[in-house]
Amino acid sequence: MADRPTSKQQGEFHDPLENYEPKTYDDVLEQALCDETVTAIQAKPFATVTPDTPVHEAVKKLAALHHACLLVEDNGKLVGVFSDRDALDKVALEYEQVKDRPVREVMTDQPVYVYKTDSSAAALSVMAVSGYRHVPVVDLEENVVGIISPQRVTSYLQKYFESE
Repeated sequence: MADRPTSKQQGEFHDPLENYEPKTYDDVLEQALCDETVTAIQAKPFATVTPDTPVHEAVKKLAALHHACLLVEDNGKLVGVFSDRDALDKVALEYEQVKDRPVREVMTDQPVYVYKTDSSAAALSVMAVSGYRHVPVVDLEENVVGIISPQRVTSYLQKYFESE
């Protein structure tokens, strides 16, 4: 009968986290940015239109709601963003020619977005790196759940400055 190998010889399991030290933070804001998800930032209310909405209706909705952008969704899925910038750059000078066209022709397609499970810090990074003031928030199935904006981020950050 052959000798049985020892557990070390068999490749004994070694837990890589057994000596794990949790991250320490310098202040509550740093901890919140790392630990809290995008859902900690107010993402509602938000307004949507469909890709087939006529441009003139989207422009009226932007103006009536005093919003900087509308999320364009198709069956709950984010397909684009129609922003005040799109209205100025793609609609204003050619309004008569495009007013009855579908918003899909003038929207920003393939928008940059964040998942509601992303960290707050990741959301702020996306805003800073992409250069967009408004960033849609989606769930893991990419259904629209909200939008973050500079004002909403400011409100979120103020909570931590006031607590100091």
